[in-house]
Amino acid sequence: MDNSVQPARIFRWQGVDNPARRETAAVSFRARELAAGGTSVTEDYTASWTLSTSTGWVTRRFSIQVVAPDWSRSLELSRSQDGKWSAETEVTGDAGLPAPGITDPRALDNAQDVDLALCPMTNTMPILRLDLLTGSAPDDDTKLTMAWVEMPSLRVLPSSQVYSQVSAYDADRGYAVVLYSSATRDFTAELAVDADGAVIDYPRLAVRVR
Repeated sequence: MDNSVQPARIFRWQGVDNPARRETAAVSFRARELAAGGTSVTEDYTASWTLSTSTGWVTRRFSIQVVAPDWSRSLELSRSQDGKWSAETEVTGDAGLPAPGITDPRALDNAQDVDLALCPMTNTMPILRLDLLTGSAPDDDTKLTMAWVEMPSLRVLPSSQVYSQVSAYDADRGYAVVLYSSATRDFTAELAVDADGAVIDYPRLAVRVR
């Protein structure tokens, strides 16, 4: 892959835990970077977000707005070159939810990725960075800290997660398998992902649809 921006790929997922939830993302892949934008539509709210990374698929900026009939809130997250996270937020109406924004900036010092709750797209960056699609994947589990964005509150919490390869990408079957676990949510699943590291099947959460 060269350094030019590739044509955007469009991904769509349907919720498994909530079949009424629809997730969409348009992603432009380039050499060791990506830029994306997407939406999440539920019975209660609609969210729209954008994401950009620096080299190595490390989150540089993430912004999201959630709109409901009686309230709205927005969050803009930035990660500096020295790994410090900052946030700007805005709230209208009373959603009865925790305040948006970073709860403890120091707890995110080791985080390289944003992880948007319910969104399969934000698993792609660590999968690519850890080379979990090829035969060069690490032999051991890799422990990571994520800047996890709770939905729909937009509260940002540190999340301890583990990624490892179950099987490399196979062109004949059309997917790789990655073992993912979150200590924060006491959740473990085997994710089927395509040649770009985008989720095809996320058990109990979402499945890709055409």
